[in-house]
Amino acid sequence: MRDDYRAGDVLMLECPFTEAVVTEVTRYHISVRWPWLEVDPQAENIRWNGQRALPTPEAGEWEIFRTEPAESVVRAGDTCLVGIPATVVHVHAVCHFDPPQVTGMLPRPAAYLDLLRQGDTYDPELEDQAYALDPAGGEPIRIELLFRPYAFLEPGDEVADRNGRAWRFDAAWDWQALDDEQPGSPAWPLALLSRRGEPTPGEVAAVARATAVGSHAEALERWTGLTHVRPGAHRQ
Repeated sequence: MRDDYRAGDVLMLECPFTEAVVTEVTRYHISVRWPWLEVDPQAENIRWNGQRALPTPEAGEWEIFRTEPAESVVRAGDTCLVGIPATVVHVHAVCHFDPPQVTGMLPRPAAYLDLLRQGDTYDPELEDQAYALDPAGGEPIRIELLFRPYAFLEPGDEVADRNGRAWRFDAAWDWQALDDEQPGSPAWPLALLSRRGEPTPGEVAAVARATAVGSHAEALERWTGLTHVRPGAHRQ
């Protein structure tokens, strides 16, 4: 499993459907005895009951874990399957915790990926729009990186574009023109100027090779085709 996710990554998530018991059903949520994770005996003032609530369709909430049969038809005491069907998401932000966060469950998360579903552009006015996922959590989630725009660059890299303009790369859709002129995006091919100081010849060659063909517009088009949105504001 990768440990270097970053804003803009497009991921495919899947988790094998596993047997679980339904413990409670309300109009908006059902609770199931979670087949993964453990109670954290060292967590102070937090005692997890071993269950997890999943929304019914009436709740209008996005949840990557689903049940079979669907949440709308199961009853308390039923045995169902819970897992993640193949789901494409994109990373809005990566949040790190040092020390790992205490949640009442084990393992304690050292990072969360704030995920958006296909078709969703981040809206700061919406609460809880992003789904927080521990990429190294106890659930056996398979995470496949489908596409990382500008994978050949690292945040903070400085490049010169085809027109001689200098840019700083902060995120795939967040470019800062270093000449303080019209904002926009760099014209390929790109020449790596700085990466934590003087770049190595191999790093310079890799960026030149990656941008010898294609364009910023083509990278954006591929990303949009997978996410079904135009890029919003991402944060690291």
